[in-house]
Amino acid sequence: MQQLQSLRNHLLIAMPQLEDSWFGGTVTYLCEHSEDGAMGIVLNKTMPVTFDEICEQLDIPRLPGVSPEILSGGPVSTENGFILHRQQGHWSSTLSVTEQCHLTTSKDILKAIAAGDGPRHFHLALGYAGWDADQLDEEIRDNSWLTVEATDDILFDTPIDEIYSKALAALGVSAEFLSGDAGHA
Repeated sequence: MQQLQSLRNHLLIAMPQLEDSWFGGTVTYLCEHSEDGAMGIVLNKTMPVTFDEICEQLDIPRLPGVSPEILSGGPVSTENGFILHRQQGHWSSTLSVTEQCHLTTSKDILKAIAAGDGPRHFHLALGYAGWDADQLDEEIRDNSWLTVEATDDILFDTPIDEIYSKALAALGVSAEFLSGDAGHA
């Protein structure tokens, strides 16, 4: 089966048939999508873990008041941290998805965030969403996901609890009009 064009820097919006799965109601930012598979960070599912707990576990000193929300970035490698951020910086392990969006996995960015010197716009997630070769393409063909190109506004300026509706609005769709039925002729 032919692969869809790369959806890197796109949002995956979960359709109603995923409601009973881990991905129910989620919006995932795709950092990578190629013939080898896909990788992304879920933007609107929080965890009960606090930044203070993470800093304590990693022995990172933290300024009072620095307490970003922790996202559940996906069901894969939930013990690993992923920071999606706007400002590039000079971190040890960074993938530049676009000129305005980067993904860093090194401890140095956590230390900078804890000290108040990190990027201004970021999401901190534990875990990521991953798909094997052709798996995501098949799920899209099966009507499990809507896709829309990511915008800085949705990625970094929208409150977490509004990301799903804002991503749908970028497509001109409202949640109450979504159907789990595939639209194949």
